[in-house]
Amino acid sequence: MTRVTRDFGDTMQKEAVPAVSSDVIFASSRFPSYRIGANNQIMETKDDPKVLSMKEVIARETAQLLDQHNRLSVRDLASKFEKGLAAAAKLSEEAKLREAVSLEKHVLLKKLRDSLESLKGRVAGSNKDDVEDAIAMVEALAVQLTQREGELIQEKTEVKKLANFLKQASEDAKKLVDEERAFARAEIDNARTAVQRVEEALQEHEKMSQASGKQDVEQLMKEVQEARRIKMLHQPSKVMDMEHELRALRAQLAEKTRHYLRLQKELTRTKKGEENVPHLYELEGNETLGSYLQIQPCSDIAPDVSKCSIQWYRVSSDGSKKELISGATKSVYAPEPFDVGHILQVDIISEHQHIVLSTTGPIDPAAGLGTYVEALVRKHDTEFNVVVTQMRGAHHPTESIHVLHVGKMRIKLCKGKTTIAKEYYSSTMQLCGVRGGGNAAAQALFWQPKQGHSFVLAFESERERNAAIMLARRFAFDCNIMLAGPDDRAPLGT
Repeated sequence: MTRVTRDFGDTMQKEAVPAVSSDVIFASSRFPSYRIGANNQIMETKDDPKVLSMKEVIARETAQLLDQHNRLSVRDLASKFEKGLAAAAKLSEEAKLREAVSLEKHVLLKKLRDSLESLKGRVAGSNKDDVEDAIAMVEALAVQLTQREGELIQEKTEVKKLANFLKQASEDAKKLVDEERAFARAEIDNARTAVQRVEEALQEHEKMSQASGKQDVEQLMKEVQEARRIKMLHQPSKVMDMEHELRALRAQLAEKTRHYLRLQKELTRTKKGEENVPHLYELEGNETLGSYLQIQPCSDIAPDVSKCSIQWYRVSSDGSKKELISGATKSVYAPEPFDVGHILQVDIISEHQHIVLSTTGPIDPAAGLGTYVEALVRKHDTEFNVVVTQMRGAHHPTESIHVLHVGKMRIKLCKGKTTIAKEYYSSTMQLCGVRGGGNAAAQALFWQPKQGHSFVLAFESERERNAAIMLARRFAFDCNIMLAGPDDRAPLGT
């Protein structure tokens, strides 16, 4: 190895320029990478053959994003865009660091070239040629470094474009996520509304089930009662004994009632001082709803009742009001529901006498009738088997069974599937008990659906007749209609 002479070394000692050997051999055509170490020392860094370039990393990430775009959800896509944006920012920071390192390399090359130029003027011979070769190599390294910087600038531009693209894509993804979130919230609200409607429908169904359950229980009770009745029918001896006992008890009760009424009337006449007044007529019958009252002569000198003028009245219990019962001009009168709580009075006028008879007290209601009617009110329509005895005031010879439907809005009379009469409750409709007609008066009623069209209907029992009257008047009152007999709306003052 050739060395610089001592004299020349003494000359360069002041500038502290290190000696450069004449046989310098560079390992590669690239300028090695350096980094600033401790105490501002320049340290060489080894290249990692596995490290990809920035351009390759960006291309690979872009390919992966495009490949996974179709199978990622909106939220995952937004997350990927956020990660890509962060990676682009990281790459931008790395580019800045590389730019700083490149700047340091330019400074080092410039210092090295200046040192070699200074050394070139102080050496001669082969050393000078080595210096010139070193200067040429430094200039080549500077050119390569400049080209590398151009590539870095282009990569930086691409990184900026990718960062902008990723930022825009991230914003679009956020908008899409917000839209999807709003759509999901709307769907959730719709689902909640649907669930609420289903819950309301279930509650309504439960209420209807409870109501139907109550009706089923009532129907089951009726079936049980019917089963008990059928069971009793299979024991005819006990039933016959009970029926005979009931008939005997009813006969005894009727006899005791008549005896009580006779004694009470005699007591009333005694109090009034009428013992010596001839007693021509008296009222016979139970003074209760479901029975009938009849004028009976009790003296041989009494005129024939059929030749007398008769008129029945409805008097308040305190005697303050007296109401004429229109059409009640027969010797027999069956009290109807309007008569309950009132005293019945009858005027008997013959040629020379005017006799007034009255009940001993107000007419009593029938036992159990109110409860029976309240049970019927719960039904929408109640059917009664009847026989038409009169139609439009004329006798009706046919005794076939008809059905009277008493509903909440109207009354209908049918024979089989044929409707004889049907009319809604109105002010022209009239309904009351038959005012006269013999012993059957307690089981018959008068019904006028409209003007010029009337019926007299006979029921199976007194209880059915009075229940039909009370039920129809109850439904008519709910329709703001006062359902009564002829002229029953005009009480007379006494």
